[in-house]
Amino acid sequence: MRSSTSARPELPWLRAFTFTIFGTSVLVSSYFPLFYSQLGFSSSQIGLLYALGPMISLVANLLWSVASDKYRTIKKIMLILLIGQIIMSAVLSVSTKFSVIVLVITIFYFFFYPVFPLSDTIAINAAKRHNKNFITVRIFGSIGYAFFALFIGYVLSVIGSSQTMWVAIGIAAIALAITLFIKDQDSPVAKMDMSGIWGILKQKELLWFFGCVFSLAIAVRMNDAFLTVTLNNLGASENIIGWSQLASSMSEIPIFLLLSLYGEKIKELPLLVFASLMFATRFLLVGIADSAGMIVAIQLLHSVSFGVFYVTSIRMLTRLIPDHYRATGMALYTIVWSSASGLLSGTFGGVIFEEFGRHNFYIVAMSFALFASLGFASRYFYRGPRVKTVAGAGAQLSAAQAATAASAEEESVGK
Repeated sequence: MRSSTSARPELPWLRAFTFTIFGTSVLVSSYFPLFYSQLGFSSSQIGLLYALGPMISLVANLLWSVASDKYRTIKKIMLILLIGQIIMSAVLSVSTKFSVIVLVITIFYFFFYPVFPLSDTIAINAAKRHNKNFITVRIFGSIGYAFFALFIGYVLSVIGSSQTMWVAIGIAAIALAITLFIKDQDSPVAKMDMSGIWGILKQKELLWFFGCVFSLAIAVRMNDAFLTVTLNNLGASENIIGWSQLASSMSEIPIFLLLSLYGEKIKELPLLVFASLMFATRFLLVGIADSAGMIVAIQLLHSVSFGVFYVTSIRMLTRLIPDHYRATGMALYTIVWSSASGLLSGTFGGVIFEEFGRHNFYIVAMSFALFASLGFASRYFYRGPRVKTVAGAGAQLSAAQAATAASAEEESVGK
């Protein structure tokens, strides 16, 4: 085990990188829709543009993560992804036609989405290597999201939403510079065997888990795509939108800390049921809110919805997927949580929002969250309270170590 002295040069750069990349997450999830709206696009068009990212990430996440596992490098791939983001953001900054933006944003998403599962993987490996809690790295993502939510809101209120892409270029450039100081993974692992991945995917436990996550993710991605549009329709400025993101991001920090200390004492499935119910409550309240201020206050429920779900779901995932498939496993999770769900929610979500209004839109989102809670609950009572661990899954991570991003998303990418 390396000393804490050797940990100091590595972990601070990872914390700085995690802090920075969530700035781009804020832009994509909260301010890109405003950028599209300013260009005169309809809700259906915005929904389509939102859905393009998840569709592309279905391939991008798996492609880049499998390449990472195969060639044992994350740093070099991260450099490629960030350079690609900068180039595509520059092209988007001068694009105004819907057809052109469809093409360019598709390529942008190819470089954007894989950053989060790969950054999670390298941070988990570093935390494990230095015998540190992963929460000491991941919590800087929440702090970064909160900071950039407020900072970007004020910046865009001064320079205008039309300059959104230049802000994206600046943040990606900072992340690119920090990447140069990040230590790449250096520990060899067993050669990847694709048949092993298919064996893992055939597990009933994992398939049930992914099914419930997918149902909940549809609801979450519907909210992600149209929360800022909802706030804008209620008269909120960029500043208010920034405060709403700040409220949600800061509220998850104490939950992360609590679960890192006491989360292992509670089984995963009951926590996932609770988080799904909190999501349903949150979406119901947003649907009936009649002011932007109320929605900002409702965002505090992010702590007991996303905060609990995020840590617990990844903790459960690490029990089900072996260590040497970690990057690929995180990519599969991201595909379910962000990609496939975002594709579906973006395409039909925009139609529901435009044709049936905000209230019915959030009733549909609430219904998906309730269905997920029933799925997690039925699995708990069907299998009993214990979660079966995959044979050969390797080291069992703590809740704090298991708390990774998809973000993202994710992210947020999936906040």
